[in-house]
Amino acid sequence: MGIQENQKSPWRNFHGPNLGYVMEQYERHENGDENVDPELKELFLTWGSPLSFETSHIKEDIEPGSVISNNTAYMKKVLQVAKLLEDIRAHGHLAASINPLGEKNKEEVLFHLNKYDLTEEDLKAIPSSVVWENAPKGINTAADAVQRLKELYTSTLAYEFSHVHTKEEKVWLTQMIEKGYLSRSFSKEEQISLLKRLTAVEGFEQFLHKTFVGQKRFSIEGVDTLVPILDEVIRNGNGDGAGHVMIGMAHRGRLSVLAHVLEKPYNNIFAEFLHAARKPLPVADNIKVVVTEGWTGDVKYHLGRNRVVEDSQAHVTRITLANNPSHLEFVDPVVEGYTRAAQENRSNPGYPEQNVNEAFAILVHGDAAFPGQGIVAETLNLGGLKGYQTGGTIHIIANNLVGFTTDSHDSRSTRYASDLAKGYEIPIVHVNADDPEACLAAAYLAYQYRVRFKKDFLIDLVGYRRFGHNEMDDPMVTQPQVYKEITKHPTVRALYAAQLQESGMLSQAEVERINNEIQAVLQAEYDLVANGEKEDRDDAPVPDVIVQGIPSLMKTGVPADTLRQLNRDLLQWPETFHVYPKLKKILERRESALEEGGKVEWALAEALALATILQDGKPIRLTGQDSERGTFAQRHIVLHDSETNETYSPLHRLPQAKASFAIHNSPLSEAAVVGFEYGYNVFAPETLVLWEAQYGDFANTAQALFDQFVSAGRAKWGQKSGLVLLLPHGYEGQGPEHSSARPERFLQLAAENNWTVANLTSAAQYFHILRRQAASLETEYVRPLVIMTPKSLLRNSLTASPAEELSSQCFQTMLEQPKLGGKAEKVKRLILTTGKMAIDLAAAVDAAGEQPQLDEIHILRVEQLYPFPKEKIEAAIKRYPNLEELVWVQEEPKNMGAWHFIAPTLYDLAASRIKVGYIGRPDRSSPSGGDPALHKKEQDRIVKHALKQSSVLCN
Repeated sequence: MGIQENQKSPWRNFHGPNLGYVMEQYERHENGDENVDPELKELFLTWGSPLSFETSHIKEDIEPGSVISNNTAYMKKVLQVAKLLEDIRAHGHLAASINPLGEKNKEEVLFHLNKYDLTEEDLKAIPSSVVWENAPKGINTAADAVQRLKELYTSTLAYEFSHVHTKEEKVWLTQMIEKGYLSRSFSKEEQISLLKRLTAVEGFEQFLHKTFVGQKRFSIEGVDTLVPILDEVIRNGNGDGAGHVMIGMAHRGRLSVLAHVLEKPYNNIFAEFLHAARKPLPVADNIKVVVTEGWTGDVKYHLGRNRVVEDSQAHVTRITLANNPSHLEFVDPVVEGYTRAAQENRSNPGYPEQNVNEAFAILVHGDAAFPGQGIVAETLNLGGLKGYQTGGTIHIIANNLVGFTTDSHDSRSTRYASDLAKGYEIPIVHVNADDPEACLAAAYLAYQYRVRFKKDFLIDLVGYRRFGHNEMDDPMVTQPQVYKEITKHPTVRALYAAQLQESGMLSQAEVERINNEIQAVLQAEYDLVANGEKEDRDDAPVPDVIVQGIPSLMKTGVPADTLRQLNRDLLQWPETFHVYPKLKKILERRESALEEGGKVEWALAEALALATILQDGKPIRLTGQDSERGTFAQRHIVLHDSETNETYSPLHRLPQAKASFAIHNSPLSEAAVVGFEYGYNVFAPETLVLWEAQYGDFANTAQALFDQFVSAGRAKWGQKSGLVLLLPHGYEGQGPEHSSARPERFLQLAAENNWTVANLTSAAQYFHILRRQAASLETEYVRPLVIMTPKSLLRNSLTASPAEELSSQCFQTMLEQPKLGGKAEKVKRLILTTGKMAIDLAAAVDAAGEQPQLDEIHILRVEQLYPFPKEKIEAAIKRYPNLEELVWVQEEPKNMGAWHFIAPTLYDLAASRIKVGYIGRPDRSSPSGGDPALHKKEQDRIVKHALKQSSVLCN
């Protein structure tokens, strides 16, 4: 449609970037794009093209005799200028000077006027007010506007935020750039301070290079300005009252960050290069320990550190650099977990109170790792989720333009290493690492964006790598041309010093004096170590001892009256709340579970354990992909109104609760979520943190977290954790991906009492082990807990427990199945088994009735696979004088499950006088078959062979 008669066109209200935006949307509308803003779409249908609007309101701006005299032609020129300006804003980064070594294919012709059918005369004839609303002073024509925007968007700072859909954010970012808020004027003192900082960073690296020749250090050189960027962000956070700044980073530049941002004494770092002995941490006198030779420990460029910063107002901010293995980006979710834990107040019942201003995270990424490792995308996805958001993380890519020896074109499919962030609408600023003042402007923008919008921001710090991947590597082998340039390229310190000298700020002698002072400090610190006078190491990661396991008889029973009252409260909801009728009947059956003759099933035992832990004043956090309901529709901690879909959670309103309870359905991620929960637990050790896999098999994708953090964090870094992993496990004919939580992998990692691995057979055992875990928090006994939780057994009557077992007992590392009827002298086969296999055997025994061969069998249920209850089993063996066989029975294939872990101990217990045997599935390459009928036949064969009801071997 054309313009309606006697009405003013709405297009007259659009200026500058708005006009360019409208034109872009009109083109999309004309091409049939259904995603055009509905309001604009209606305007297009009513008023047609923005090119068609009347121009009487701007005719007055045209000087008589202008090169543009025709009104329609003039408007077309205006729109072309608007498009040019919008292109500079959106695509200026393509022509920006962000690479210290110079662009190889810099798009110089990107904004040539002939591409827009414009000339310099056209630009000079158009007033700036037509194309740039509220243009800065001195910007009088479109030519001025084009020049200014090129200066802003194609310099050593370049921006990408056209992918951010929220208009308020885009307007704010545009104003920050175009209104000069980033054009900071540095005082002489600030510039000299910045030069000193760069000199300290470079001097430290050069001192290490010449003093410890050939030793790995993964130097920062080439992205030295990372340190001033971190300084700037931390300074801003401290000034705003942040209590914590959490930093995660891999190897590159880590030692320099430790030395300068975390203020780790130079002599401590030098001592690590010299392999100086560590001072062991003290351990309480009442803790039973085993002395070992040394400690596992970790290499120097993996270690973390804490530092306290205090401003002029005496506000204290704690800076934490997380310990990090060589698995690079896997520290990212751990740091996010730290941050969330630092932000939350867990002292009151209900959901924890979160204050995102209390703490924030900085994640330093590698340019190859950011797009290359999937954990990055998983972590970015957490940023906007209720259970995981931390109010915005500041991401920094320390961009060397190479990964180990791999060029960028071989390591990613995108133009920039940062492009992954666009999918999460994260604003990006690219900055030349050789321009330290621009780097500080980028840091300021990132921090202010986080403060205002509580969202992530990314700084792509584009530099280079002065040496090889490590200092033993010669990069000329794989990047000869680049390293010819790097060899002759001046350092950022040298460049900035020259800049200050040219401006008259400093003389050559003053620059040399600053450098000499730094070198003198470094030499003095080195001499302390060389002369044996170093300071005590304040960051020794672990004591030279191994703490023994949790006391097996820790009291965890709860009085029956207390449990009954808690159960009544858990079954309360408002009269106006409509519980789904089918679920209501299931829940109401729990009312009698604690009465005489009643039984407590698995889910109720869990709910009661959580309730009692909250009553004891311990906060709880439980997450997993379906944890509110439970993957197997067993938990139902969060109820949904069947008419309004509103939610109600009795545990959040429990009158007896003295601490917070958080439960969240997690995203479809294992690695990032496990890392997050581990980090949360490490930072909040008083909290019982539980992560539940949808199926135990899916925990496979978090294996790096189990290997590098959960199992070994204490041995490597002295990092204690009481994280609980709930891994549904059991063979029910559901196929290879819904059967096995891979207990063999967790047992393979079991050593030095690093964690507890359990496979339980009763609801009471589950109740007690959760309470035992909560009681061990904040003690020397604490360690992670891995539980193979049930699936089909959740509602099996053989796993349900009488109420008295929750009140009068404690967790048992081994249980004896009720005797099969025979006397001790008759027993010839002692079966050891665990988890669901024990219940299958029990069911078979019940079904068999009185059979003579059963008198020769006794069954022990190993509830705790690690630490293995060897003493208890040894005592049981001694009770049977005529024992001939010690048999391990499992449902997993022989090369999986617990057999290979337990076999050496069984042979030791047998002492050559008793035969040791295995009954179970044979070796397999896949954990389980996919045919339910075949599964049942195999399982029946295992059971019958174990109970001597069949002579057919299945091992």
